[in-house]
Amino acid sequence: MGIFVVKRFISRRLLTDLSITQTVLLNPDQVDSVCQRQDLAVLVATDCPLGPNEAAKRLGVRRVDFDHMRRLNWVTPFDFNRLPIGGSGYQTMKVPLFCVGEVDALPAAHPEIDWQQLRSIQGGRKSPLTALAKVTDSSNNASQTTANNA
Repeated sequence: MGIFVVKRFISRRLLTDLSITQTVLLNPDQVDSVCQRQDLAVLVATDCPLGPNEAAKRLGVRRVDFDHMRRLNWVTPFDFNRLPIGGSGYQTMKVPLFCVGEVDALPAAHPEIDWQQLRSIQGGRKSPLTALAKVTDSSNNASQTTANNA
């Protein structure tokens, strides 16, 4: 199991993290128990990580449309991965990681969206999610202003 899946299993309370440092230590009996589960393959497949490009590709939408889904809080990263940029390796960028199961659930969770239309939009065209994202951004700014004035 990759560390991402292990972290997901810990968040699902299938495993307990016994570590006091950044190294993950697990109870061997719990690991044996999880490995005996009939649905282990499904759990692992559901909890596999996807970067934003892979998530957009899996949904069959453009990356910009997936970014709107993030702004709408339809999907949130479970974790982040640091990847080196440039030749030196000293600079890194944080790449959000999403779970396959959560990405796959988006169309069913948002039947108000014409997914066939969204998947057929060509590059350079405005996303129908843009208007929704602007409404959400405006309401977030309004509530933040209200909270700041209180």
